[in-house]
Amino acid sequence: MLSFVLKRSVSLALSLLAASLVIFFVINVVPGDPARFMLGMNAQPEALESLRQQLGLDQPLFVQYLEWIQGLLVGEFGTSYTYKVPVAELIADRLWVSLPLAAYALTLSTLLAFPAGILSATKRNSPTDLSIMGLTQLGIAIPNFWFAMLLVLLFSIVLQWFSAGGFPGGTAGSWWRSMP
Repeated sequence: MLSFVLKRSVSLALSLLAASLVIFFVINVVPGDPARFMLGMNAQPEALESLRQQLGLDQPLFVQYLEWIQGLLVGEFGTSYTYKVPVAELIADRLWVSLPLAAYALTLSTLLAFPAGILSATKRNSPTDLSIMGLTQLGIAIPNFWFAMLLVLLFSIVLQWFSAGGFPGGTAGSWWRSMP
């Protein structure tokens, strides 16, 4: 058992390392200069160089990567170039909407998946089992964004059970009505 956990832990660490390298590489390959974006197109060269030093963009890529990983490990995600506030604050501001939505989606999918899986397992190779498997494959094949638009059309426009968008906040009733 310990060997299995150790192998999985090493696999996880290597996967995280590979993902972080890909993300860092993509961020650095994207054309454009963050300093020029922050200061504008008419910025003075001295101001650009000063900001590049302040952001650590004058360091070699290997050093930038190590500092980026160190920041991720301690929860320092940097400063948003667009909003000029710490990224951690932007994430925290949006968690109060995202977490309830994720919990709701997980609960709803679990309440649908468990009975369907049990029914499919008890009626193996029957028309019920084949129908559930077919619906499952259809659910995987249909693009999520397209299916979501159809659901919004059905539940918001046709049935008028929920609002078509936005998050009202406030009371539990208004929160519930905004959930899909």
